[in-house]
Amino acid sequence: MESLLEDQSLFQEPGKPPSPLAHVGRLLLRALSELVQTLLPAVVIALVINLFLAQATVVEGMSMEPNLHNAERVIVEKVTYHFVHGPARGDVVVLHVSGQEELLIKRVVALPGETVEVRGGQLYINGRLVDEPWTDRQGGPDYPPTVVPPMHVFVMGDNRGQSNDSRSFGPIPVDQIVGRACFVYWPPDQFGPVH
Repeated sequence: MESLLEDQSLFQEPGKPPSPLAHVGRLLLRALSELVQTLLPAVVIALVINLFLAQATVVEGMSMEPNLHNAERVIVEKVTYHFVHGPARGDVVVLHVSGQEELLIKRVVALPGETVEVRGGQLYINGRLVDEPWTDRQGGPDYPPTVVPPMHVFVMGDNRGQSNDSRSFGPIPVDQIVGRACFVYWPPDQFGPVH
């Protein structure tokens, strides 16, 4: 590209001095070249980060209150579940649900092989009431005792009465989890880790 830019014969007739138009053309080509050389790697890096490492998402609705609020923005890290370990009870995850366009954000409450049941908004695993320090808002539909299949998790919102969760769509395949919500970055007064 540099040799083309320096070759004035592309912009002038032989024996004539360079025209102002030729000079402007060289400057435009050089600016375009620098723009492509700067933007292309930045776009590629952003795509790689978004596809494989982390992404930002917006909390929509009240299903995760009091811990996450509508319109908060969170960072979702994608590495752990793909390379280190699977989801753990208590993790807040972002997931795809078949038949729904928008991403959901929920808490993992039961793991593969466990029998999950919800009575009166309270969670039972293998017949025992689970202490859930993350929720103080019970409610919503009950869910009969069900074994979570292999490679699935059972997810619920912290605000049980206002949550569309596994009680309505069942256990979620682990491969539908985008990643773990780890950090609130907006609004500034909520800045900090997701608990």
